[in-house]
Amino acid sequence: MELAGLLTYGIFFLTLVGIYGLLALGLNVQWGYAGMLNIGVAAFFTVGAYTSAIITTAASSGHLGGFALPVPVGLLAAMFLSGVLALAIGLITLRLRSDYLAIASIGIAEIVRLVLKNEGWLTGGVRGMAGIPRPFQGWIPGYDALLFLALVVFCVVLIYWANERAWRSPWGRVLRAIRENEAAARAMGKNSLVFRLQAFVLGAVVMGLAGALYAHFVRFISPEAFNPLFATFLVWVMLIAGGSGNNRGALLGAFAIWAVWSVTEIMVTRLPEDLVTRAGALRVLLIGVLLQVILLVRPQGMLPERPPRRERQEE
Repeated sequence: MELAGLLTYGIFFLTLVGIYGLLALGLNVQWGYAGMLNIGVAAFFTVGAYTSAIITTAASSGHLGGFALPVPVGLLAAMFLSGVLALAIGLITLRLRSDYLAIASIGIAEIVRLVLKNEGWLTGGVRGMAGIPRPFQGWIPGYDALLFLALVVFCVVLIYWANERAWRSPWGRVLRAIRENEAAARAMGKNSLVFRLQAFVLGAVVMGLAGALYAHFVRFISPEAFNPLFATFLVWVMLIAGGSGNNRGALLGAFAIWAVWSVTEIMVTRLPEDLVTRAGALRVLLIGVLLQVILLVRPQGMLPERPPRRERQEE
């Protein structure tokens, strides 16, 4: 029984690591590649989750739905709408510098969260949305969670491969040039706004995919599930700790930080009831302290950014 419980928890843990790994990979395109300080990760994560949930759920009097479309359609729709939202936001905000972009993205993420919280006819409001279908349900009795983990791993591998190809491409080199010296890149004839907009949209598309997978994994979503602490702060810690600009670092950071977060959660459940509430704040403090230690000891992260092989050979 204990072994079965450990296996079940291991599948649960790895699935969430994969979903957060997708968020970190999406953020790496925006920040690690193009240097865009997006503090509104939660907006695209949330839109992706609710879009796929609405499209794939059965009819309900509590929220918009009833389309009951296949899960792959929901995943594609989540990616599409997240990209459209990023395009609309990017056209307005990407002309701003990094600190102003950060402030604007925080505000937009909060607007998205409050709209989804208060528009009950659309999302169920604070009551949330239940009955979200999970792919492969019933295909192999007893292996639903394992099959879903395989789907998440497939998505992570696919996005990682695409990110690596983009990193080594001329497009990736232009983004790095813009990140390091935008004025010089523009002097070379590169339209920095167009390239930054492309990176912003592509990163948001990946975040929307992560949100859709999260919705189908937990099968119930509500506005509280997309608190900026979980949907933005942790993702940034994962990327910075793992290594900004390095896709392997983004995945390593997702694994390491979620492991720390999970271990502290287990420790908190063993505390007396009167200390559990205060211990929750200490978990956040611990993650913050851990980030500070990593920045002091290894400011480039556990796996620092490395130039593509061709650039290293030219050097």
